[in-house]
Amino acid sequence: MLSALLDDSVEDLYENAPCGYLSTLMDGRIVKVNGTLLKWLGHRREDLVGHRHFSDLLTIGGRLYHETHYAPLLRMQGEVSGVALELKAADGTRLPVLVTSTVKRDEDGEPLLIRTTLLDARDRRTYERELLRARQEAEHDRERLQRLATTLQRTLIPPAIEPVPGMEAAAHYHFASTDEVGGDFYDLFPLAAGGWGFFMGDVRGKGADAAVVTSLARYTLRAAAVSDPVPARVLANLNTALNQQAQEDEPPFCTVIFGLLTPQENHSGFHVALAGGGHPPAVLLRTDGSADYLPTPGGQLVGVVPDAQFTTVALDLRPGDTLLLYTDGLTEARTRNRGERYGDEALLDFARSLAPTTAPGAIGALAALLDSFGEGLDDDTALLAMSVPRASGEGPERAAGTSSAS
Repeated sequence: MLSALLDDSVEDLYENAPCGYLSTLMDGRIVKVNGTLLKWLGHRREDLVGHRHFSDLLTIGGRLYHETHYAPLLRMQGEVSGVALELKAADGTRLPVLVTSTVKRDEDGEPLLIRTTLLDARDRRTYERELLRARQEAEHDRERLQRLATTLQRTLIPPAIEPVPGMEAAAHYHFASTDEVGGDFYDLFPLAAGGWGFFMGDVRGKGADAAVVTSLARYTLRAAAVSDPVPARVLANLNTALNQQAQEDEPPFCTVIFGLLTPQENHSGFHVALAGGGHPPAVLLRTDGSADYLPTPGGQLVGVVPDAQFTTVALDLRPGDTLLLYTDGLTEARTRNRGERYGDEALLDFARSLAPTTAPGAIGALAALLDSFGEGLDDDTALLAMSVPRASGEGPERAAGTSSAS
């Protein structure tokens, strides 16, 4: 009698286990799901297998946490245990679960599948109280929503620009909305052998989805630059990462410009290698008072096609020169007088009126320009400038190696 009770098939144990089981490909696409999880969520097997991703089953907050923390940690460690997330059932109700995932690998150690176990956490009273508190705050407290959006946005950009020896650097971020997270991002960071990497980018769209892509892009660019800082290859690595995250209805993509700074001998400036992926061209303000765009023709949007091509330009940033990067919120702003777009030509004329200048001087002038647009500036705008101070006696300058962000 006892042996008959214990004679369960492996398939029956899987299908009717007291917990949910899920198997996905490395991109998150569902390939297997057990009956328990289907019953919890009210979905049919054929609606999920081969058509949906694990992140599609999560609430917006759960999806954001999954893409920015859970999935990257799983890729690095191969296993993540006991993380609290929320699933969204077919009827719209929410199901709190504790999630554990492990990566299955082949004989050569290459990842094949992600196996995930989900435990029903509805009876966890402490978790329910915290969930209720967070839900009430999110739904009924607009001021907290604004603070949350602002805080999240600031986690996607550096709180301050790191000082670069022999260079001045400054940055500015204009928030077009206090309610919605934008997709503009930038960074300036040290690399091995005294070099520095920097980038400026703009993700399509706004809100949680844009924040997910922004976080992925920012950390992928940093990681790719550490392993191989050649600008075109850095963008190619980001393009691959975004293509792996792509879904048919919402392909994630962005514009990016990435650069590599290499100090020249005798503190005479920096060599700059710059690669563009569909981003507005940088502006070079020379010490002789001239200013021109630095186009990277042929550079494609990042994340749209698997084999995107990126082009590189090289230049020397000499004492008194300033390099400016920006997002298109600046040139697409509407002027107060005629309501027309500010445009590329107006920006170049403005840059020529500033040259020669320092990075803090350029950012200060452009920040004031952004303020002058008023309600005509309806998109987030990021600015990043880098300059090489003039030698003593060649004109006014700030101390070398300073930086600022606002």
